[in-house]
Amino acid sequence: MAVAGRGGRGGGSGSGFRSIMSYPIFVSIIVSLLFLAALKLLFTSPYSSSSSSSSSSSDPEMAMTGNAYIHTSFLALKSDPLKTRLDMIHKQARDHMMLVNAYAAYARKLKLDNSRQLNMYDELAQNFTDMLSKPSYHAALFETEGGVDEDTLRQFEKEVKDKVKVARAMISEAKESYDNQLKIQKLKDTIFAVHEQLLKAKKNGAIASYISAKSVPKSLHCLAMRLVGERIANPEKYKDEEPKPEFEDPTLYHYAIFSENVIAVSVVVNSLVKNANEPWKHVFHVVTDRKIVAAMKVWFKMRPAEGGAHVEVKAVQDFTFLKPSYVPVLRQLELAKSQTRDSENQAENTTKDLNSLKFTVSQDLSMLSHLRFYLPEMYPDLHRIVLLDDDVVVQKDLTDLWNIDLDGKVNGAVETCFGSFHRYSKYLNFSHPLIKENFNPKACAWAYGMNIFDMDAWRREKCTEQYHYWQNLWEHEALARYCNESIQGAMDKVCR
Repeated sequence: MAVAGRGGRGGGSGSGFRSIMSYPIFVSIIVSLLFLAALKLLFTSPYSSSSSSSSSSSDPEMAMTGNAYIHTSFLALKSDPLKTRLDMIHKQARDHMMLVNAYAAYARKLKLDNSRQLNMYDELAQNFTDMLSKPSYHAALFETEGGVDEDTLRQFEKEVKDKVKVARAMISEAKESYDNQLKIQKLKDTIFAVHEQLLKAKKNGAIASYISAKSVPKSLHCLAMRLVGERIANPEKYKDEEPKPEFEDPTLYHYAIFSENVIAVSVVVNSLVKNANEPWKHVFHVVTDRKIVAAMKVWFKMRPAEGGAHVEVKAVQDFTFLKPSYVPVLRQLELAKSQTRDSENQAENTTKDLNSLKFTVSQDLSMLSHLRFYLPEMYPDLHRIVLLDDDVVVQKDLTDLWNIDLDGKVNGAVETCFGSFHRYSKYLNFSHPLIKENFNPKACAWAYGMNIFDMDAWRREKCTEQYHYWQNLWEHEALARYCNESIQGAMDKVCR
C-alpha cells in the first residue's frame, strides 16, 4: 500500500509538469524568442559587420530583400518631412499647369483664338512654367544637398496656392461656357447633316417626278409603234391631207398644244370639245416630236375630234425657221448633248443637278417647252391663241377667253402667288446685278397650264427678240437658277 502511495505521488508530480509545459505555452515561447532575434537583427545589422557595410556601399542597386529592405524601410521613417511636402506642392503645381494647357487647347478647338479667355489661359500656364523654373527655388529647394530651406518652401507653397486658386476659378467659370459651345457645335453639325439629307431628298424627288411624268401605263407601252404599224398596214387610209383653211382662219378659236404624249393630247382635245358650245369653231394646233408625229396623225385619224373640231398635227422640224443659228436654246441643247456624250458616266452627271436632267432629253422634246416664244412666227395669220399644257382637263366652254381685254398686254394667265415658291426669287439669280436691276424678287409668276396670247401685241413689243436677248445672256452668265423657268420669268416683265 505504501509503495502504491509513493507511486501515486510521483505520478501526480510528473503530470503537473506536463500541464505547465503544454503546447500553447511552448508556441508562445518560440514566437517570443523569434521576435527578440528579429529586434536584435534590426538594430545591430547596419553597424555590426564592416564587410556587410562595405558591400552595401559598393553596390548602389542592392536588391530590396532581407536586411537591405529592412534597412531602407527604417531610413524612410527617418526622412526629411519638408522634402515630402515639397514633392507634393511641386506635383500640385505641375498638375494644374497641365490642366490649364488642356483647357487652352480645347478653347483653340472651339475657334476662340482671339478670345480674352484663351489669352488668360496662356498667360497662367506661362506663369506656372516661370515659377517652377525660378533659379532661387531651384537652388534652395531642388538642387540643395542638405535639408530643404523651410522659409523658401513656405514662400514657394504660398505662390503655388495663389496660382492654383486662380486656375480653379478660371476653370470653374469656363466649364459651363465650354459645355454650351460643345452643344452649339453638335447642333450645327446636326443641322448640316439634316440639310444635306433634305437636298438629297429634293434631288431624288425631282428625278422621281420627272421619271413618273414621262412614264406611261403598261397597257399603253409601244402605243406609238402600234399606231405607226397601223399606218404602214393601211397607207391609203392614212394619207397626209392638204392643210385646211380653218387652220389659218383668225375668226375661229385657236389652241396650241406642244407634247409627245398621244393620250394626253387626246384628253385635252376631247375634254375641250365636249364642253364647247360651238365645237366646229375650235381649231387645235398640235406640235410634237418627229418620231411621234406619224402616230399622232393616225390617232386623230382613227378618232377624230367630235363636233367638227379641227386638229392640225405637225412636227417641230416642219417649222424650218427653227434653226440653231436663230434659236439660242437649240445651240445650248446641242452643246449639252455633246458634253453628255463625252461624259464617262452619264447617269452620275444627270443626278448632280436638275438642270442636267432637263438637258439630257432629246433635242426636239426639250425644244417643245420653248416653242411658246415663237407662236407669232409659227402662226403668222392669227391674232390670238390659247396655249394649253398636255396635263389640262377642260371642264367648261373657253370661248369667253377671246372676250378678255388684255389692255395691250401680251399674256393673260392666272397668277400663282401662294407661298414663296412661285416668286421670281425662286426662278432668277438675284445675286447678278443685271437681274437685280431689272426684276423684283417678290413679283408673282403665273400658271403655265393655260395662257392666252395677244399675237399682235407680241409682235409690237418684240417679245421674241427680248427672249433671245435674255437667253443669250443666260448662255454666257449665271443669270438663272433653272433652265426653262428663268427665261419665262424674264419675259414676264416685258410681255405680261
